[in-house]
Amino acid sequence: MKEALIASVALAALSPLSAAAAERTLTISVYAFAQDDFKALVYDPFEAQCGCKLVVETGNSVERLAKMEANKASPVVDLAAVSMADALAAARAGLIDKVDTAKLSNFAKLHDIAKDPNGDGMSVGYTFYATSIAYRSDKMTIDSWADLLKPEYVGHVAFPNVTTNQGPPALYMLGLALGKDTPDLKGPIEALGEKKDDIVTFYEKSSQLVQLMQQEEIWAAPIGRFSWAGFTKLDVPVAWATPKEGQTGGMNVLVLTKGSKNQDLALQFMDFWLSTETQTKLAEKLIDSPANSEVKLSEAAANNLTYGEQTAKSLKLIPSAIALDNRAGWLKSWNEKVGQ
Repeated sequence: MKEALIASVALAALSPLSAAAAERTLTISVYAFAQDDFKALVYDPFEAQCGCKLVVETGNSVERLAKMEANKASPVVDLAAVSMADALAAARAGLIDKVDTAKLSNFAKLHDIAKDPNGDGMSVGYTFYATSIAYRSDKMTIDSWADLLKPEYVGHVAFPNVTTNQGPPALYMLGLALGKDTPDLKGPIEALGEKKDDIVTFYEKSSQLVQLMQQEEIWAAPIGRFSWAGFTKLDVPVAWATPKEGQTGGMNVLVLTKGSKNQDLALQFMDFWLSTETQTKLAEKLIDSPANSEVKLSEAAANNLTYGEQTAKSLKLIPSAIALDNRAGWLKSWNEKVGQ
């Protein structure tokens, strides 16, 4: 019996994480996207490692942030996956805490762009994507974002509506190209307004673009890299533009709920998600572009994702403060110049 007791004490000493977390529950708030794959590649493996239970809540950003606000006094969620801008909104509302990156063994592996996206220490990027122009390389040449408005091209262009995720970034880059890059985006919105009758459509869902390009109704459209795979399957030549002004895009981040009683466990889960192994698995399944710079991908996966140090460095993302402070103004200008 004495030997058995000694053995059990030794075992407990060797696995403090499992012992401490055995009865613990971690609640995370995430996008509804690809949850079956996330369960297999992230959630189940983490539960097996930590000996804890994961409760997963899904929904759109508005719903999930509203729930965090409603439960501010007694948080239900411990960790959330949100956009850069939503992370700043949550920080401004006092809903999240600083991330103790010293407790993240994989933090140093991240691309610089993902380490502190909003510059306030309140979030860590886990995936990002490029936004550029998919175009018919047999019909046109794209050297600049401004080429979309050339008389010979504009009648074959689809442009994202300002209310979509791709709208403001595409407008931002168009503004840079036109020399009208003020935060209110009035310059590019006015330029689009002048050409609104020529542009084929101001799209709201990127899924419609592949068919439009196949039917030769459009030759070009700004898209997020996550939509690129569908274009590569077309039987017409389509290329991904590298305009002289660069590419834009977006980033999703992980945040810790202020007042959570499970922050240490949340940090362990965050670190697991950011690990080279986990990020590689997610990338090879074409779920997320990796924020971890040590991830090595197959050629097929790399061609369909936002991948590599040079690409990460080239992204010109709209600062979150500008996005939050100007959203209402963008929509007002758009409705006045371009219409619904």
